[in-house]
Amino acid sequence: QVQLVESGGGLVQAGGSLRLSCVASGSTARINAIGWYRQAPGKQRDLVATISRGGSTNYADSVKGRFTISTDNADNRVFLQMNSLKTEDTAVYYCYVDYGRNGATWSHIWGQGTQVTVSS
Repeated sequence: QVQLVESGGGLVQAGGSLRLSCVASGSTARINAIGWYRQAPGKQRDLVATISRGGSTNYADSVKGRFTISTDNADNRVFLQMNSLKTEDTAVYYCYVDYGRNGATWSHIWGQGTQVTVSS
């Protein structure tokens, strides 16, 4: 299995930037894709951005052009650079791993979450 630990959340004014980081440990060779989801109060958990082992990225329409996902494979880290933040970006952000082999998903693994609050 894989363990995930996020960092980098906090409070920022609208228009500002934050960078989230997530480090993966354990059976990282079994990671098909890694990325970020978010959950605002009273809402479902939604995709923010993911990146596959091959480097393909997928972004929610609401963050395209503002957020950038990247990885540091040497350290098994994934980053989410968030620019031009809006109040509607306020949520708990969860690091996510699609865990399996050769593209087949065995399980979905989540980090503990980090709070991002954007004030107006």
